Amino acid sequence: MKEYYSERSFREKLQQMARTAGVRVVYSALLLYFIMKDEHVSVRTKVLIAAALGYFIFPADAIPDLFPLMGFTDDLGVLIFALSQIRNNLTPEIREKAGTQLLNWFSKIDESEIEKLHSKIL
Repeated sequence: MKEYYSERSFREKLQQMARTAGVRVVYSALLLYFIMKDEHVSVRTKVLIAAALGYFIFPADAIPDLFPLMGFTDDLGVLIFALSQIRNNLTPEIREKAGTQLLNWFSKIDESEIEKLHSKIL
C-alpha cells in the first residue's frame, strides 16, 4: 500500500474526511505523518508508516469509508497497529504537533478519545 501514499493525497483525504473519520482516526494518521517527517526516524519505520497511510488513502478499503460509523474501523485498526509497532518514535513534540493540527480541524475534542488511543498504542 505504500505506493498509494503521497503527502498531497494524505493531506487531501484528511481534510476532506476529517469530520467523518473522527478524532481518533485523524489523530492517529497525524501522529504517523509527523513521525515520518522526523529526520531521525529510520527508513524501515518510514516504509511501515507509508504503508499504513497508503492503506488509509487507498480508495478500495476492506470496509468502504462511506459507511457511517463502520467505514473507518479498518483504517483505524491499521493506523493503531502501525503506531504500536513504532511507539518508541512517538515523542512529546510529535504529539503536540498532531494535537495542534487536530484542533485546527475540530473545534472541540473529547480528551478521552485521545487517551483511549494512547492506551492502545503505548
